[in-house]
Amino acid sequence: MALLRAHHLLLMRPRAAFSSRPPPLSSSPCRRALPTTAIASRLLCSHHASSPPEDASASASPSIVADLLDYLNESWTQFHATAEAKRQLLDAGFTLLSENDDWDLQPGGRYFFTRNMSCLIAFAVGEKYKLGNGFNIIAAHTDSPCLKLKPRSASFKSGHQMVNVQTYGGGLWHTWFDRDLTLAGRVILKDADGSFKHELVKVSRPLIRVPTLAIHLDRTVNSDGFKPNLENHLVPLLATKHEETTANSSEKNSSSSTKVVHHPLLLQVLSDEIGCKSGEIIGIELNVCDTQPSCLGGGNNEFIYSGRLDNLASCYCALRSLMDSSKMPEELSNEKAIRMIALFDNEEVGSNSMQGAGAPTMFHAMRRIVDSLMHQSMGEGALERAINSSFLVSADMAHALHPNYPDKHEEHHRPELQKGLVIKHNANQRYATSAVTAFLFKEIARLHNLPVQEFVVRNDMGCGSTIGPILASGVGIRTVDCGIPQLSMHSVREMCGKEDVDTTYKHFKAFFEMFSDIDRKLNVD
Repeated sequence: MALLRAHHLLLMRPRAAFSSRPPPLSSSPCRRALPTTAIASRLLCSHHASSPPEDASASASPSIVADLLDYLNESWTQFHATAEAKRQLLDAGFTLLSENDDWDLQPGGRYFFTRNMSCLIAFAVGEKYKLGNGFNIIAAHTDSPCLKLKPRSASFKSGHQMVNVQTYGGGLWHTWFDRDLTLAGRVILKDADGSFKHELVKVSRPLIRVPTLAIHLDRTVNSDGFKPNLENHLVPLLATKHEETTANSSEKNSSSSTKVVHHPLLLQVLSDEIGCKSGEIIGIELNVCDTQPSCLGGGNNEFIYSGRLDNLASCYCALRSLMDSSKMPEELSNEKAIRMIALFDNEEVGSNSMQGAGAPTMFHAMRRIVDSLMHQSMGEGALERAINSSFLVSADMAHALHPNYPDKHEEHHRPELQKGLVIKHNANQRYATSAVTAFLFKEIARLHNLPVQEFVVRNDMGCGSTIGPILASGVGIRTVDCGIPQLSMHSVREMCGKEDVDTTYKHFKAFFEMFSDIDRKLNVD
């Protein structure tokens, strides 16, 4: 029971732990030091652990799984994922840049910037960088399918306060029913002096719920299937209506512009969480989130159960590999290239936004980096030569073989959990992988004895896509598409293998540390 109570306390952490300006933490760039019981409860879904958590000190290559779980539990939205990455980069000694300022970059320096607090680009410049040398990049996305509040979220149904939501991305929406849900995201506040500020918010307790209809009132649901109308039936319940009966009745004859935009009760919950007056909240952008924490599970505690694995697992492996491959000055002393990660928003809806991969954010960053490092040197086509020498790893989760639906995979390309990173191929360029880019990425794995799998979609099924083709065509950069195999993709609760997380981290770290040397051995043009 002690572990169960610790697990409950983790859910009910004070809101200061979720502030966009967190307090200083321990010297670790990854997570706070916790008592053994707290670590166990954080890792395991059940309080009856069949085996203790792994002791990282017992392994020559420590696992990053516990740190990934911390990152997932902090990162309920794309804003929180970016803010947590920002915190870790600052703790690791990276310098925060602004896109609005001049950049004065130096070889051996480590830098990053954010855009919209939902997109982040970080990079480390090799000590031996020369004009025209390339960028070695890992790109992923911070967003996941979810429900988002509508601009006017307040509605009333049969004596209940309801919260109007929009569907974002291609979620498995039936999985959001009967879950203990809450809200997180960002708000815009107006200060007493008339200025405005951006604040992140996360309501950690269960706040809303989408209840299913009892089988007694829908007798054919198991035979005909669960087919909710997403506009009428996927509406979360906040509270009963009696608190607002008077206020609502007084507004019946008013114009639509003066009706309640958001429930006063909802605004009060948000203001209590932030520590402000509800009248100071003048804008909100909130996601509906599942309150169940990310954890380990399975008979051998070999799986990670979590929301948003697609694609925060890739984001964290990229972030951690960049930090750990450039932690000490000597780790960049022989590097001739620039190591970079690019984490974008809005991939799940096409990437067409200023914070998405469809914007020229990464290209502009590459140009500014080259310009800043040029100093007084003059070099013809420096940026173009750099792009031609660059390589992009597009990291997005992959479809693992489902044991109950094996026929959904092509017979000879069936990635499995715990069998390593998956390289994705598609002849119609839904993925950007080519024979050359696949070989180079697999060569890194071969030299480090890391497993690699390959995926091709069946000819009689449609194929998804990633930010890989968008960046490959928009920037003109060699690209390989890859991902950690997972099940339940786009469910409110997904799963993957913890060994695949560590394998991916090792693969990404090795990519940063040795790709420049491998690339020089292959000449295509």
